Amino acid sequence: MVMQPFSATLGPAEHQQAWEELGEREFDVLVIGAGVTGAGIALDAATRGLRTGLVEARDFASGTSSRSSKLFHGGLRYLEQLNFSLVAEALKERELMLTRIAPHLVHPVPFLYPLSHRGWERPYVAAGLAMYDQMGGARSVPRQKHLTHGGALKLFPGLKSDAMVGAVRYFDAQADDARHTMMVARTAAHYGAVVRNSTEVVEIVKEADRVVGAVVRDVDTGTTQTVRAKVVINATGVWTDDVQKMSGGRGRFRVRASKGVHILVPRDRIAGEVGLILRTEKSVLFVIPWGQQWIIGTTDTDWALDVAHPAATKTDIEYILEHVNEVLATPLTKDDILGVYAGLRPLLAGESESTSQLSREHAVARPEPGLISIAGGKYTTYRVMAKDAVDAAAEDLGQIKDSVTENVPLIGADGYQAMLNLKGELAAETGLPEWRVEHLLGRYGSKLHEVLALGEEDPSLLEPVTNAEAYLRAEIKYAATHEGALHLADVLTRRTRMSIETKHRGTEAAQEAADLIAPVLGWDDAKKAHEVNAYLERVKAERESQELTTDEESDARRNEAPETRPDMRQVLATR
Repeated sequence: MVMQPFSATLGPAEHQQAWEELGEREFDVLVIGAGVTGAGIALDAATRGLRTGLVEARDFASGTSSRSSKLFHGGLRYLEQLNFSLVAEALKERELMLTRIAPHLVHPVPFLYPLSHRGWERPYVAAGLAMYDQMGGARSVPRQKHLTHGGALKLFPGLKSDAMVGAVRYFDAQADDARHTMMVARTAAHYGAVVRNSTEVVEIVKEADRVVGAVVRDVDTGTTQTVRAKVVINATGVWTDDVQKMSGGRGRFRVRASKGVHILVPRDRIAGEVGLILRTEKSVLFVIPWGQQWIIGTTDTDWALDVAHPAATKTDIEYILEHVNEVLATPLTKDDILGVYAGLRPLLAGESESTSQLSREHAVARPEPGLISIAGGKYTTYRVMAKDAVDAAAEDLGQIKDSVTENVPLIGADGYQAMLNLKGELAAETGLPEWRVEHLLGRYGSKLHEVLALGEEDPSLLEPVTNAEAYLRAEIKYAATHEGALHLADVLTRRTRMSIETKHRGTEAAQEAADLIAPVLGWDDAKKAHEVNAYLERVKAERESQELTTDEESDARRNEAPETRPDMRQVLATR
């Protein structure tokens, strides 16, 4: 018998099939949480030949993994903390992403490190960056380059003349975190993992003090079933403690949430060709080129409220504006802001009261037989975290094969470079401008042909979305046919980034997007109207929460918006 190849498509049919398989099969590994760590664990386990399931209560990357600074970076500031092993590990991972694993999704980005002191600072920074380069920071990207005051202003004319005495340019890398995470999950499915979003774990199943699986609920239908697994891996980030409590045991570590807020402004509001890294009294502030926008952030404050929807406050936004305006020749105002997003870092709780001092390293524990928990870490090192979690499962599974993900490209990587070289021919063939073909290749890689194929049946799909021209209509439909989008918010906030990249935050494209995905997902007019209204209410609540001063006020306002995916606590509250 010839084994049928697995599909990397996550459409409605595959969603239903995954539900059936979750109930019918016994898994070696069941992963809870499809952020980048959980998706990475599923890929690692599947490529070792383990029968793997991955379930996510909301959407792929709907928590921390869609709300990062969108950088694959070594972490310059960890050098100052003398955490050389973390920097070396992160730089190795960055290089793998750029060259082998995800060159279609992860791209180099140059940064300026402004120098504000004459004499001692340049050799000090040079020594640190030389170490950064030597540890792996300058393989496929250029080494550091020292710039005079005038040379720095040529690269970043928008800086105040007196904001620096010179600068050093260095390189890191960036990616759309939500797209990258979703592609990791799709790659796991390609290698045989059963992958399903909108699937919430509501109970950990135990037999004789051993974890043997979980009860899951289809969030959209309310139906439940039991999934059997030899090992359950808890990769839920800021929800880690909740799952641990569900199992009835004591965790080996606690996770503490730190809120990080970013803002986006139009590219033409700051004159600059490269990114900036700026010191603040608490941490660092990045100004990152992002297509036609700049991403500016982040904050670092304790968060003890709703972890599903961390809210940015007026105070957070003013903090970012105040610090970036210290170095900009033309200050930014609130009116310049296109989008705002807040995410939570799942930090390992320690003795220090300052979240910026808590560990960015990860920890893996086996709190009870059949249950593995992993937390902490940083986005850049997700693959190492995944490997460590699956290695830990060997205590329950017996001997397992070694991790191979260092040599497993994500879907879309194979053939990407060739297609990039052929972008002129692709543009002529499709009638799309060359810049758009390059943009699409940076989102889909060699899977671009699947997106463009939708336009063969309906040429209007190769036209831009009204009021969100960075995206084609085909991309909206493809999000539902291939990328696991089940709700309008999935498309507008994670498959695309209209929610933060447009002044209207996706509201003026919501109806058009709903019209495109409704036939794929089987929505009637009432369901379509509900999805559009829920999204509009969400944006309204977010905007209003960002006018309030305290976390408590902002959190309360944000949570007044209706949920398209109610979790079990909300379901029980309405009964």
